[in-house]
Amino acid sequence: MKREENMTFQRRDFLLLATLAAAAASVTAVFGQEVTPAAGPAGSGAQSAASIPNFSGIWSHPYWPGFEPPASGPGPVTNRSRLRGGPQKGVSDPRQLVGDYTYPILKPQAAEVIKKHGEMELSGVGSPTPTNQCWPGPVPYIFQALVIRILQQSDKIIILHGVQVRHVRMNEPHPGRVTPSVYGDSVGRYEGDTLVIDTVGVRTDRPFAMIDMFGTPYTEALHVVERYRLLDYEAAKEGLERAARENFRLPPDAIPLVADSDPNYRGKHLQLKFTVEDEGVFTTPWSATITYGRPPIRDGRGPGGAEYVCAENQRYSGRKPAVPTADKPDF
Repeated sequence: MKREENMTFQRRDFLLLATLAAAAASVTAVFGQEVTPAAGPAGSGAQSAASIPNFSGIWSHPYWPGFEPPASGPGPVTNRSRLRGGPQKGVSDPRQLVGDYTYPILKPQAAEVIKKHGEMELSGVGSPTPTNQCWPGPVPYIFQALVIRILQQSDKIIILHGVQVRHVRMNEPHPGRVTPSVYGDSVGRYEGDTLVIDTVGVRTDRPFAMIDMFGTPYTEALHVVERYRLLDYEAAKEGLERAARENFRLPPDAIPLVADSDPNYRGKHLQLKFTVEDEGVFTTPWSATITYGRPPIRDGRGPGGAEYVCAENQRYSGRKPAVPTADKPDF
């Protein structure tokens, strides 16, 4: 019975993820046409517009929970629960997200947090996360969104991760004193064909403070560096194959078209490689990738593009989300 209840809980999480991806489609429509990358102001040290890669548009990654372990070197915490049968045998079991608390790079306190998170999953209760509790996800938790949209401007880049929006200031340093915030302080620059984003100051005094679906905690020392590159299909295949070996590929009929990947697409892919440092949690930095393709529809419209408000949707988790509520109606 507990196993059945847990499977129901996780299936409802899938509904939430699919709806979040659909919500991204409706949000992106507000921005209209893409913004052509432009160079920064004179004297800023920014690249010329002609040399800046165009990362704009909708990119999808229909794998759950999402992070791709690197080809070599330390990587993210992975799922101890694996599918035992079926066409995706051996990949992460999406019904039970039990982080590997024995991972050697984890410090003891962090390992204990992950262990308790996994015990909740195994008990059939299900563990609370920003996703199922309607809270914004910090960096790098937010990278697990099934669909993103990038808007490039001369002085900033806007990235929509599902329904969440990040603003990246270009060609500026971090302030001398960073005020902690949900997504942290993100500054970007171009290094040749690579967009580099540096993030610090991610707020820790908040509910459901974790950097992945396994409950991995973080501290004020969290430092994340993102590196985005456009890759030809042949070069992107290696990352796509790593994703398929580790993560569960969501069925096309379970997610909106805008969150799916076009299996026949052979154009440019987008690969994010990010590095995480946090001396309060890990003994060494680690890295992971996310390799995005293009969805079958790319204009933010189509089936599943309806507006969605997480806090008003009680279907998905079997419990009331931990969002602020009033004791009585205002009117």
